[in-house]
Amino acid sequence: MTRVMVTGGAGYIGSVLCGLLVDAGHEVTCLDRFFFGQNAVQHLGNSPTFKMIRADTRWMPTDAFEGIDVVMDLAGISNDPACDLDENLTEDVNYGGSRKVMELARDSGVSHLIYSSSCSVYGAGENTVLTEESEVLPVSLYAKEKIRSESACLELESSGMRTTVLRNATVYGVSPRMRFDLIVNIMTAYAINRGKIFVLGGGEQWRPLVHVVDVARAFIHVMDADADKVDRKIFNVGSTSQNFQVRQVAQMIRAAIPGTEIEVTPDDPDKRSYNVSFDKIHDELGFDASKSVADGIAEVRDALLEGRISQADTRTSTVGFYKYLLDAENLLNELKIDGKLF
Repeated sequence: MTRVMVTGGAGYIGSVLCGLLVDAGHEVTCLDRFFFGQNAVQHLGNSPTFKMIRADTRWMPTDAFEGIDVVMDLAGISNDPACDLDENLTEDVNYGGSRKVMELARDSGVSHLIYSSSCSVYGAGENTVLTEESEVLPVSLYAKEKIRSESACLELESSGMRTTVLRNATVYGVSPRMRFDLIVNIMTAYAINRGKIFVLGGGEQWRPLVHVVDVARAFIHVMDADADKVDRKIFNVGSTSQNFQVRQVAQMIRAAIPGTEIEVTPDDPDKRSYNVSFDKIHDELGFDASKSVADGIAEVRDALLEGRISQADTRTSTVGFYKYLLDAENLLNELKIDGKLF
């Protein structure tokens, strides 16, 4: 049994990861701010090897990592639009919070820290297939803060703690903390709910894709790998065969949901385009994705049709829910007198 701390453990990836870790027999602590509620991990509460800590990584207790063997850092404000709502807050949370996690983990005697990054660091990548050694060309604040945190992780003064960076492809699939602001998920939801898919920028942009379960599997795979194979290493997480242009994703969804109309527009404010190689994690660690994009489309389609998930839940749009919370906070502050609402 390994004692694992998952920061951001109630998130889209984190909730799946916590479940797999518990199923594998590990002792799991989920540290999360729980902005999106505790429902995503509530079902794990009956397990004697699972516990939750409600805390913010920026000011979590200094003893939070005592007795922990492995820290998997997935906490932070996710996706580009949400990060753009408040740039100072994003820098404080996504870099400052991660830096605090790294330093506390090191000082607490944690043996391995795995940092969750993103293939979005490649940004407006070249037309060639991008590897972990390729130049990073971020086009968003989210990606820039990921790069800063990657550097902090790999350059952290070691006290015997090994560190690994995982650059996840764009994730898809059903999760206990569902998101409909990811390309496969939101296009599938539009096809079901509106009968139409909107493809921006002509659909020529490349996206590497990976199922949320495979991302969670990759974290566990890296945790179980030999120390010398993962220490101070970066791995892209995904499958080389799952690099697709946006228009190709739309066509796959139309094939899975007949009658879907595809509307293509020439402009797209999102300038990211990157075709990524995942050979390194396969060749060096023997990791392969277990699910395909077609699997993910069918999974999301069926969950929507059966009512197990719903796009109507405001919490499934990260930027929409954060904006709702920020607007609510501003309204409450305006109404308070001497710090009191009533």
